[in-house]
Amino acid sequence: MKYVGAHVSASGGVFNAPKNAMNIGAKAFALFTKNQRQWVAKPYDEKIIDKFKEALQESGIQPRHVLPHDSYLINLGHPDPQKREKSLNAFIDEVQRCELLGLKKLNFHPGSHLKLISEEECLDLIIESLNHAIKESDEVCMVIENTAGQGSNLGYKFEHLAYIINGIEDKSRIGVCIDTCHAFTAGYDLRSKEAYDKTWREFDEIVGFKYLQGMHINDAKPDLGSRVDRHESIGKGKIGLNAFKYIMNDKRMDDIPLILETIDESIWPEEIKLLYSLIKK
Repeated sequence: MKYVGAHVSASGGVFNAPKNAMNIGAKAFALFTKNQRQWVAKPYDEKIIDKFKEALQESGIQPRHVLPHDSYLINLGHPDPQKREKSLNAFIDEVQRCELLGLKKLNFHPGSHLKLISEEECLDLIIESLNHAIKESDEVCMVIENTAGQGSNLGYKFEHLAYIINGIEDKSRIGVCIDTCHAFTAGYDLRSKEAYDKTWREFDEIVGFKYLQGMHINDAKPDLGSRVDRHESIGKGKIGLNAFKYIMNDKRMDDIPLILETIDESIWPEEIKLLYSLIKK
């Protein structure tokens, strides 16, 4: 079964996110557990935690179908040790927030070398940061998101994801989220059945489907391999509708959160219905 939703607002409190997901007909959702553009946030109190859990239960959405996203400020591979430590502390705080809310996953962008160190050195720093964060927490799975490869961002190759996973001491605590826009603009074609099968065959051989913990379902404004991260509404971009039809009929994407981050949130209810309508009866 497919669990489609969107990255909904948590404005006014995290407990509003499940309600916002319900309002668009979602069976999964993503959220920021704190302001994504601030380093520090007030700790949760018991009242907020209880309200979130109650709202989640009311929504009928399972914790495993919620894919929180960490702050955009965090760079676990930062070349500067002090700035990397600041990022790591913020990341650990986000992992612990997920644990308090009873959530099982935290989605994050791997990191950026900022053209100051090599890709491999940066990947090694990301691994070191993640192993530390795992030791400072209990059970949240840290879910690496592939990137478009814009600027100095790593994670645009399946090999980057595999390299990070290979360095993680506790493999039960690491996973992957594939963003369709990022994959496409990084050079992985999804438009024809042949291209779709080739891309996922590469993913399985290099990374492994057992690590797939979620997907971001986005069409793309830029061309294949452009290395530019700009999302588009489903079926209105360069990827086109067929790729999403393949995903919705691919059993390998069952029972994971499939999260819309498309550009017009006013049509998310329609996009969710559209995606479900692509499933062959």
